[in-house]
Amino acid sequence: MSDSPAPNRNTLWARTLVSELHAGGVDAVCIAPGSRSTPLTVAFARHPEVEVFSHLDERSAAFFALGRAKRTGKPTPLVCTSGTAAANFHPAVIEASQARVPMVVLTADRPPELRDSGANQTIDQQKLYGDAVRWYADLPEPEPDGRKLRSLRTTAARALGESIETPSGPVHLNVPFRKPLEPIDVPGDVPESLADEEPLGAEGRTERDGTARPFVRTAQGRPELTDEEMRRVREAVEDADRGLLVVGPADAQSCEREALAALAEATGFPVLADPLSGHRFGHDDETPILGGYDGYLDALGESLPDPEVVVRFGASPTSKVLRRYLEESDARQFLVDPAGEWREATFTATDLLVADATRFARTLADEVRSDANDSWRDRFAAAESDYWELVASAREERLFEGGVLSAVAADVPDPATVMVSNSMPVRDLDRFGEPRAADVTVLGNRGASGIDGITSTGLGAGSATDDPLVVVTGDLAYYHDMNGLLAVARCGVDATIVEINNDGGGIFHMLPIEEFEPPFTEQFRTPHGLDYESTGDLYGLDFERVADLSSFRSAFRESVESEGTQIIEVTTDAERSHRFRDELAERVARQF
Repeated sequence: MSDSPAPNRNTLWARTLVSELHAGGVDAVCIAPGSRSTPLTVAFARHPEVEVFSHLDERSAAFFALGRAKRTGKPTPLVCTSGTAAANFHPAVIEASQARVPMVVLTADRPPELRDSGANQTIDQQKLYGDAVRWYADLPEPEPDGRKLRSLRTTAARALGESIETPSGPVHLNVPFRKPLEPIDVPGDVPESLADEEPLGAEGRTERDGTARPFVRTAQGRPELTDEEMRRVREAVEDADRGLLVVGPADAQSCEREALAALAEATGFPVLADPLSGHRFGHDDETPILGGYDGYLDALGESLPDPEVVVRFGASPTSKVLRRYLEESDARQFLVDPAGEWREATFTATDLLVADATRFARTLADEVRSDANDSWRDRFAAAESDYWELVASAREERLFEGGVLSAVAADVPDPATVMVSNSMPVRDLDRFGEPRAADVTVLGNRGASGIDGITSTGLGAGSATDDPLVVVTGDLAYYHDMNGLLAVARCGVDATIVEINNDGGGIFHMLPIEEFEPPFTEQFRTPHGLDYESTGDLYGLDFERVADLSSFRSAFRESVESEGTQIIEVTTDAERSHRFRDELAERVARQF
């Protein structure tokens, strides 16, 4: 960062804001081009310790930042100009809010007198994202004043703190600038004596060794239960012969692997692990991780007695079968949530425990003396083993979408990052992705469960790690975010992109509307007839189309071991895949 005096107040203001964000831990930023945001763009671009990811499309930029934050656990700020550019951030802001992903949004704005005046590219940006953000601030106009600079630094530090508080999520700072926006010299605009007279505002705080430190440090405590409340939970667990640990999609405050493994060992309870929980993959063989429940819980039916106690972590599970199973059981269900929010749409949980998930699991593991029913645990283990044998056999019979996700789960390297799309891919991974000890980080946008920004989210996650990156997307989600492919070259991210093309919205075959034709095909399945091979040429990427599982597995294994980005399109028939899922469910029912 240059120590030379700022040529004008806008440069000073932006430089101060960026330096404070960096002092608070920011090491990367996503910037979409624009004029009004020039001071911020220049300040970030000139900071030697902040990596800049440049995006032409604001929506893709926002999802890229979202994905990077999912992988790092800290915000990658977003910068855009005024007007509808800021509105294009909104889908990712909503997802960040719903999924508890830290995010800091910096929207440049016209000066206050131009609001509500009909001025070009001027919209009402105040509280633009409504209650989707954890905190909002409309910054004052830039001024070389010590108190205002201290206020700016405090605001930047607070923004970072608010974004990672429990629950973590997006923060919006609206930043007005008047011309000149470029770093041109404006005589007398910034007093030469500013740094001497107002060192705290102009220079910020430093450690004893001279390195920058946050102007305000935010120390966040961890909520925990009282001894009496913990005793109640412990007694309920100890009294239960049949118990389950259920882990849904993860967020920044989710239960860590070691703590969950300790709790599983102490209680003897099986772990039903969502593919997005951070627990389906990465545990050793000693931890009873179950992943096939979506395929066999219905088949077990009345032969499986209800659990007596269920301890739940994370968001609501992806599996509708599991959600229904928990809804219909008569178990005492403990819902652990450090934010104290209700994330259980069947409304059958009996106890909301406002506690840090990892600390709670470790404490309970240390205190509990459980004698769980061996036959209960063995019943799940047997069902799990039999189910995965059936899936492995069925996968080789014919190409179907679930088989593709099963192969991805089996063949992805250790370690790796996998981003999986909504609609059918995440459901197929849930049903057909067998647990492994491999350190595979699986991400998805299940906060609002949209299909926008899937590729960009994956590429953002890949930018934060050297692990191989795999993005699994459907054809409609691929279409929605084709602009995001530009980040491969502009942001230097390599990936294996698996695009499952069934020519439309295959998930609608699961709904009763399938029986109504018309309007089913044209208004719900919506076949597009697009040939995506040209996207490889457009973005300079390798593109390969496969039509059988053997060819896919060969192409996939070669891709994840290769440099560069490859798009592997798997052409499938949505209706046939859906019918084969039903056929597999019938086989499971007969076997169980």
